[in-house]
Amino acid sequence: MNNTDLVYEQSRCVAHEIRNHLSICEIYTQIIKKNLEQEGVENQSVNNALNCISKSLKIMNNSLIDLKSLNNISCKECSIKTILEEGITLSKVYIHEKDIKITSIINTDADVYIDENKFLACIVNIIKNAIEAIDNKGEIKVTLDKDSQNVYIKISNNGEPISKEKQQSIFEEGYTTKPTGSGLGLHICSDNLKAQNAILRLNKSTPEITEFEIILPIYKN
Repeated sequence: MNNTDLVYEQSRCVAHEIRNHLSICEIYTQIIKKNLEQEGVENQSVNNALNCISKSLKIMNNSLIDLKSLNNISCKECSIKTILEEGITLSKVYIHEKDIKITSIINTDADVYIDENKFLACIVNIIKNAIEAIDNKGEIKVTLDKDSQNVYIKISNNGEPISKEKQQSIFEEGYTTKPTGSGLGLHICSDNLKAQNAILRLNKSTPEITEFEIILPIYKN
């Protein structure tokens, strides 16, 4: 067994063990929800938190499955409005103590053909980056528009701008603007979206606004 095969086999073993523990977390999430229902406890915040945990576990599980296959894009017909709204909800956990308002203008909808978990992970990653770009107080805006062919998702923030020199390299593997960043987030997002026939681009980054855009074909039967 050569070094590449050894690393691949070890990755599969580690992924298997992590997935086992993710399954335990998912089971206990469902147990908590069931117990709350049986006891007649209604708490919307707790329910939202449990739903977010459950969805995040599925995204992590999906990422681990990728280690077992090179053909790891599994697309299906989805409502882009539903995916965006779910992504915004999941992303809010990263706000912590900051005074950040996330505004969404999603007045339309369309069916798209995507890998739900991978697309959702990209939305969360871009919003998370926007949150991290804001020092303490600011605003993030998520908008959805469409024409006869495509949907257009814009995610903007009024935080620290990306310098002109760095704007050319932000989608490159290993490139990061953060002191502790891995330089993989936007690179993985770009590659995963490309595999789903979507385009990720940086429209602009100025002291007033940094705006990313995803362009995705509308699914037509």
